[in-house]
Amino acid sequence: MIEGLLIMGVLGVLCGAGLAVASKIFYVYVDPKIEAVEEALPGANCGGCGYPGCSANAAAIVAGKSSPSSCVAGGPDIAEEIAAILGVKVEAREPDIAAPGCSYGYQDADLKYLYDGVRDCRAAVLLNGGSKVCPIGCLGLGTCVRACPFDALSMGPDNLPVVDPDLCTGCGTCERVCPRHIITLTSNSRRIQKEYTTDDCTAPCQRSCPAGINIPAYIREIREGNYLEAVRIIKETNPFPLVCGRICVHPCEYVCRRNLVDEPVAINHLKRFAADFEMKSGERVQVPRAPETGKRIAVVGGGAEGLTAAYFLNRLGHEATVYEGAPYLGGLLRSGIPQNRLPWDVLDYEINGILEAGVQAVTNKKLGRDFTMDSLLKQGYLAVFIATGGWDARLLGKDHDEALRVLPGVGLLVDFLLAQRGGTKLDVGEHVMIVEGGKSALEASRICLEQGGKSVHLVFRNTIEHSPFSEDEIRKAEQQGIEFHFEAALTKMVGEGSSLNSVEISYVADEEQKQTIEIDSLLTGAGRFPELIYVPRVGEGEEGAEIQSPVPWETLVPYPSPFAEQDVGIFRPGEPISDYEAVVEAIGAGRRGASSIQHYLTGEEVKAPEHMIRKNTQVLSLDKLEPVPEAPREKMPERPAEEQLANPDAEIALGYTEDQALREANRCLQCGLICYRRVEKSLH
Repeated sequence: MIEGLLIMGVLGVLCGAGLAVASKIFYVYVDPKIEAVEEALPGANCGGCGYPGCSANAAAIVAGKSSPSSCVAGGPDIAEEIAAILGVKVEAREPDIAAPGCSYGYQDADLKYLYDGVRDCRAAVLLNGGSKVCPIGCLGLGTCVRACPFDALSMGPDNLPVVDPDLCTGCGTCERVCPRHIITLTSNSRRIQKEYTTDDCTAPCQRSCPAGINIPAYIREIREGNYLEAVRIIKETNPFPLVCGRICVHPCEYVCRRNLVDEPVAINHLKRFAADFEMKSGERVQVPRAPETGKRIAVVGGGAEGLTAAYFLNRLGHEATVYEGAPYLGGLLRSGIPQNRLPWDVLDYEINGILEAGVQAVTNKKLGRDFTMDSLLKQGYLAVFIATGGWDARLLGKDHDEALRVLPGVGLLVDFLLAQRGGTKLDVGEHVMIVEGGKSALEASRICLEQGGKSVHLVFRNTIEHSPFSEDEIRKAEQQGIEFHFEAALTKMVGEGSSLNSVEISYVADEEQKQTIEIDSLLTGAGRFPELIYVPRVGEGEEGAEIQSPVPWETLVPYPSPFAEQDVGIFRPGEPISDYEAVVEAIGAGRRGASSIQHYLTGEEVKAPEHMIRKNTQVLSLDKLEPVPEAPREKMPERPAEEQLANPDAEIALGYTEDQALREANRCLQCGLICYRRVEKSLH
């Protein structure tokens, strides 16, 4: 008995000693900060942070690989708690929320077959892509609902997921499990930068809108009597609903599917009705704004494009300041459109809304006269967006020498030639590039050489076969020292202060093939200079680096419009001209300019999203509808002719009444990609 106890005691001591030694050998140090951070995290293990669980995210946060605000489930309070543990300051994080992208459940959609298999969308999609004819339609089996770790999703009566915004944390679990990717995360910033892609359920009217407005959504809100909500939807992508409701050429109506039945829905008149309701209600609709970033952006040009760019930059959290050469804002909206089409008080209401949202504006300050690109960059602006529209010096009343000085080293070919013919020699330096311009470019290049120029480069998008030059003209020009670049496009300019130092050209056939050419001046054969973004080359782009004087700079090109003929280069064909269509085109360009600046500021590549729907993109659609009852289009009431004669400035179109708007909104078929509202008995 005693021997047994002794033996057990000795074995116990030996085991204890062995465990003590082993604990020293195999000891794994755990940073107390990691433990503290993990304890602060909610333990949801949802994966929304990008790591497999809270433990992994805690280690990444302490290592600096993840931010204190990376936990989407925890929210700002937990982010601040973690930041306090680490002794750092946490930046405000814009919340994400799940957004389903399908509008029609399987009972209202066209089906290929009736599915009666495993109740999981991931299984159903394996059978010929799912039961729906639409390749991106929701299969309605609730996989996303069951996967949500926060019970923020439920299935609605139409078998489509419904999001509870109070419970949704934006963890992205639903997005990851959906086999058709119809439920995605969205936020204020994501919606601003949104371009329609082939992965989206879009109606023909949406795809043809240069401003990218969700047309079916705002018409649905009008039909349901939610007029201010309709305005909020419009302002997500267009800050000028009153203006566009009066002068837009509404390309959306040309592709409206009601054209297959009777007449298109009066989309633009409905937009005006909702916007007029907002103005008359006295309740200004302001859409969400991202947290303050403290980053300052200058916008040169106070017309539709410049004000739009500043509006969206402000919504992205930046400090946007508009510089306008005229004593008023609005550009051609004020000076080029008669008041009986666009009253000034209506325009002022829209502009004041942009200013009330936080945009700053400085008038009577002209680029090239009162300030320069260099002076703006010296003030600490992280980007300067050029949105001045046409650079035609003759129309703007400028002298030709001033036209060359507005942008560093850049001028119009026509002004250069007119000055020469008038006896004025403009100094363009020793190295010149001329972009487009046909045979006038060849004439100007010879003048440059005669004046002491050492090199001239001519850049054309067309092939040599489609150029206006004969083989003999090209051969003689090359013997004179003129270099031709066919099938090429200007993609970047680089300079310092008020000087242009070099440009980059890319070849259309191979965008990766780039060439840098040192030049002193650039002459363009275009009558307009497109929007450009100037950014400082300070400390290789590092924010907070010391600003040199003169400031080294380079240009960025905003990603192209979905309606652009070509993608590559600054001088893309198909740029809008000065007509009513140009207004809505300019609004779209302003939003894309703001989005491009946001890409640059966040370190992303400035490019269009993948699968963006382009002018010639083939999208699934319909060429006929099931029988739909005809319903007459509501006519726009107009001011009587005698009143127009008595007051020529009085607005001619008076706007829909509420009854007219409701009847017209009820004509909308609420189209999706191929689904649409099957009208029951009557539209009235």
